[in-house]
Amino acid sequence: MTNGKLAVALLALAAALVPGLAVAEVPDNPTFHKDIEPILQRSCQVCHRPDNMAPMSLMNYQEARPWARSIRAKVEAREMPPWHIDPKVGVQAFKNDKSLSDDEIATIGSWVDSGAPRGNPEDAPVPVQFQEFGAWTIDPDVIVTSPPHTVPAEAGDWWGDYIVPSGISTDRYIKAIQTKAGDLRVVHHALTYAVTDPDSSLNDSSEDAFLNEYAVGKNADVYPDGSGRLFPADSRVRFSFHYHSVGEEATDQTELGLVLYPEGEEPNKILYSRQLGQAGELDIPAGQVTRHDGYQKMYLPGKLTGFQPHMHFLGTRQCLELIYPNGSTEMVNCANFDFNWHIVYNYDDPSQPIYPAGTTLHVISYHDNTQANRGNHDAKNWTGGGSRTVDEMAFSWISWYDLSDEEYAAELEARKAQAEND
Repeated sequence: MTNGKLAVALLALAAALVPGLAVAEVPDNPTFHKDIEPILQRSCQVCHRPDNMAPMSLMNYQEARPWARSIRAKVEAREMPPWHIDPKVGVQAFKNDKSLSDDEIATIGSWVDSGAPRGNPEDAPVPVQFQEFGAWTIDPDVIVTSPPHTVPAEAGDWWGDYIVPSGISTDRYIKAIQTKAGDLRVVHHALTYAVTDPDSSLNDSSEDAFLNEYAVGKNADVYPDGSGRLFPADSRVRFSFHYHSVGEEATDQTELGLVLYPEGEEPNKILYSRQLGQAGELDIPAGQVTRHDGYQKMYLPGKLTGFQPHMHFLGTRQCLELIYPNGSTEMVNCANFDFNWHIVYNYDDPSQPIYPAGTTLHVISYHDNTQANRGNHDAKNWTGGGSRTVDEMAFSWISWYDLSDEEYAAELEARKAQAEND
């Protein structure tokens, strides 16, 4: 079978292996404790609780009832919970997916229409115990901390690096990784790298190996079972920062957390995470919505494990498409973009898209430089690409690992067989 004939079925076969989201029937007379509170527990309360990042707490009926209409509006617009994958495009099975089903959204709407009744407190689910705000979402084996950096109350944006020892003296493979900002207000983003050259300086990053990125709303990268990335022995960690003043002096210390395979153990697959599909020069005239396209050819067969759109304030939507060697295409995903939530969409293992050698990743980015865009601070001026917050970007963080030709063929046949049995 040719690559072209193989290609056209890949995402369809992947989707066929994906267990559907649990369908919740819409009750006739929904109440808070029986029908709404479980939804809030699963998808909302992790942020909407006292002393947390959300503007109001939704931990009980007394707190949630005044916000009933607002909750309805946000979930119907799919602005909340912050999960912005288009549910009508491409693969839909992800790890840690907190999005709401159509039936859950309809249940909230019906509850609001009926006056947002409380119901019987005995129907309430058992309260959920959440981590403290700012806690790790992984359990790191090693934590590397950047030096204190004071950001003045008023100053231009600061870009700079620090290099610190890792304390890791032998080759180790990474299972999961997270960069956790010390002061969320001032860290625009932070990139981390393994510095393998003992003589490397702050001004020489040519040999550094990328590790992880932090941006507002970013979750941890948890690699699929059996895959990992090498952290070479005695490597140091480079923290590459973009700090932004917020009107009062602040001191930040950012942390990099690593979950490691046992010493001497190697994963079956080496995972990669890179900025792919860079759109090149960005030209975003005032008052216009623009599209920019970026491409990355994949010379080996492979499997995608994660997709994270990256733009700035004007970014509104990004799509990831596969262009197969025969010229046919498959849309993997589209996501509506919100600069406040840099979410890694990690595919469920059975749904991870596979592709043959010679496939091109096509990243399609949309920017809205009109007054209709609520994230637009100045619709009267042209905007281009750059590193400042007020500049723009257009690429995806893509995680993947390579397959051999034999592994790719076997994976494809397994998916075909599974699809025929379903």
